[in-house]
Amino acid sequence: MKRKTRKIKDTDYLFLSAYLRAQENSLLTQARMDRMLDAPTVEDAARILTECGYGELNTVNVDTVARMLDEARDRVFADLNSFAKDPRMLDIFKIKYDYHNAKTLLKSEAMGEHPDRLLVDAGRLPGKVLAKAVAESDYDAVPETLARAIPEARELLSATKDPQQSDFLLDQAYFHEMAALAEDCRSDFLKGYVELLVDAANLRSAVRVLRMGKDRDFLKTVLFEGGTMDLSRLSAVADGKSSLTDLYAHTPLEEAAELGMAVSHGGALTAFEKACDNALIDEISAAKQIPFGEQPLIAYLAARDSEQTAIRIILTGRLAGLPTDVIRERLRDAYV
Repeated sequence: MKRKTRKIKDTDYLFLSAYLRAQENSLLTQARMDRMLDAPTVEDAARILTECGYGELNTVNVDTVARMLDEARDRVFADLNSFAKDPRMLDIFKIKYDYHNAKTLLKSEAMGEHPDRLLVDAGRLPGKVLAKAVAESDYDAVPETLARAIPEARELLSATKDPQQSDFLLDQAYFHEMAALAEDCRSDFLKGYVELLVDAANLRSAVRVLRMGKDRDFLKTVLFEGGTMDLSRLSAVADGKSSLTDLYAHTPLEEAAELGMAVSHGGALTAFEKACDNALIDEISAAKQIPFGEQPLIAYLAARDSEQTAIRIILTGRLAGLPTDVIRERLRDAYV
């Protein structure tokens, strides 16, 4: 039987909201990103991150950067686990790591490879626990939706030899589970955030299908339920019977849709992808005007997630010797 939970009041978040406001001062700002880009060396760039609570790196390479980000992410979850009134709100941001691990395990199994280095422990269960469950086909310890999706994805991968199809099946389960969790948490702000994630994923699918020259029937197969956009109207874009610009007008993804139409038949996707992510940052920025409640927690978790993406772009870009302007154009807006 599903356990009933009382609706958490915004006043339940008084202490946590005040704590997070203080923590926001250590987030990666636009000014800090600019300093990282302009720093003489990549070591100097990484040193700026100590202002954001990251440890100092003696050696900067792809592995040490990844380890630093993993450790920082784990600290955020561990810190907030003790404060969050409803831990399922943290689960919204952990779920993607479970599904990443599931995809990794199935592909590694199909190729006869060992996936250990590619697994992450930031999900709801450690990577090794999920690996054991998949190896033994025993999913008692695995969340229900994921436990149903993994055998289906494994069977699909075995039948088609196409990892994209199995990935899509897992992505469907991922968005479905996030939407269900957001509904259970009874937070309109969280529900709106998840809906926008789905809308952005569907917009990306539509743009890629247009670039491939596929028809409406194909587009229908790569769209996700759970967003605000009418999927029948969106799929009609592939037949030229509707326009992304018109469909997404007066929505948070309006700018992204315009850029998507501009590159729907070719051209770089960088600005389009950036606009999709910036729409999410703009959406959570509304939490800055809310003194207390679950909104600051959700926004902080999303901001930290975006921050880690920015750090990875800057440091790996500098390690690769990319020009500053090239790195800068890939960066998303900062939350603060």
